[in-house]
Amino acid sequence: MAKVTGFLEHDRVENKSVDPQLRVKNYKEFTIPFSDDVLNKQASRCMDCGIPYCHNSCPVNNIIPEWNSLVYENDWKSALEILHSTNNFPEFTGRICPAPCEAACTLNLEDNPVTIKSIERSIIDKAYEKGWIVPQKINKKTGKKIAVIGSGPAGLSCAQQLARAGHNVTVFEKNDRVGGLLRYGIPNFKMEKHYIDKRAEQMQQEGVSFECNVQIGKNKSFDSLNKTYDAIVLACGSEHPRDLNIPGREMNGIHFAMDFLTRQNKLCEGDKIESKNLISAKGKHVVVIGGGDTGSDCIGTSNRQGAKSVTQLEILEKPPVKENKLLTWPDWPLKLRTSSSHEEGVERTWSVSTKTFEGEENNVKSLKLKKIFWEKNNSGKLEISKKSKTDEFSIKADLVLLAMGFVHPIKDKLIYESGVNLDERGNVKANDQDYKTNLDNVFVSGDMRRGQSLVVWAIREGRQVAHSVDKFLMGQTNLPF
Repeated sequence: MAKVTGFLEHDRVENKSVDPQLRVKNYKEFTIPFSDDVLNKQASRCMDCGIPYCHNSCPVNNIIPEWNSLVYENDWKSALEILHSTNNFPEFTGRICPAPCEAACTLNLEDNPVTIKSIERSIIDKAYEKGWIVPQKINKKTGKKIAVIGSGPAGLSCAQQLARAGHNVTVFEKNDRVGGLLRYGIPNFKMEKHYIDKRAEQMQQEGVSFECNVQIGKNKSFDSLNKTYDAIVLACGSEHPRDLNIPGREMNGIHFAMDFLTRQNKLCEGDKIESKNLISAKGKHVVVIGGGDTGSDCIGTSNRQGAKSVTQLEILEKPPVKENKLLTWPDWPLKLRTSSSHEEGVERTWSVSTKTFEGEENNVKSLKLKKIFWEKNNSGKLEISKKSKTDEFSIKADLVLLAMGFVHPIKDKLIYESGVNLDERGNVKANDQDYKTNLDNVFVSGDMRRGQSLVVWAIREGRQVAHSVDKFLMGQTNLPF
């Protein structure tokens, strides 16, 4: 508990941002940090609620009331220690997590939750400023060798935990830089990539080895890993995108969202991309199909590239602006969310289904859409109503970005060579108790196991699989689960 009366004395304050018309001119982060005085007051609002639902709703179970209280007391270093006890990378989650903790805050019953995400970000940013982020070197080594395949948040958190347990850890990454979709899937304006570089440097000093441009099953066999390492952790993510196989799909100008975002992120890294391989929104009517975070990232990137217009299509109906808290709290509510990218300019269209892509000379020029209606069936599930038989209409589109999510891991040679079992959804099969696959020394974590999810869930599973691997190798473990 911070201050007993803090929530009565101070209202919630939102972070200010650079004006949308200015921030779309570059790819820099644009959130303006709070001053220490404002943070002190915001942290003081963490009330004596008795049962901290924020803690339970956080996938990594951040000990939120404690570090809020410490920020209020200006004991930032202790706040950092508690924050790091559950979360290896708060600089990631403090920027890109949707903050289910705030939805579960008791003060959110009155739409006035504690600014948990901003405080978390401020703790880690101050720690970097003060030089508190230092390697935790282990002198006593176990002699055990572990291979982690994939350097996204699950792979990174797993590797760091295992290195700190004294194991020799090698992380294999198929791309040219560490980070997975953290680096190439999330735009720089949401999270600048030097944070990944800083953590990778810290982990190298802690004993983690990184081998980039290595794709297991392509230029290095799974069998060679099995012969060399005592345990293998699969953390390759879920990268097979959901497609839209309708007439006209083969035309030029229709791309998966991640191909679009990855190219721009590579440009931000300073890479050279041949003009024939570029995907640019400049001067184009852009249509983004999909209403999630990836779709939002496409909107922000398209506006920065100079799109003529941006339209976002969502097959579901428009959610309510305000949820019924008596029914939903403290669970994550279904309600209308407006991202920073939406603020920068977009037309959002709800309850529409794309029927065909239309074009000229094999280049997409428009989309034919159909308005649909939703209703609950006898079992209470939503389904498309028969009332949806309405007239079709068209919208302009020079560039179409498919942002409808991911269905399962890419089923490449790694999957087949390893012989791991898959579940009914196509993910690598394992439970969330020991994360062990059907192979004795092979484990899996993150999106590759659970399916497309949040970065914070990946960090949690990376930490938990590290616990299981350490116990498997040593018979016992001191790593948290």
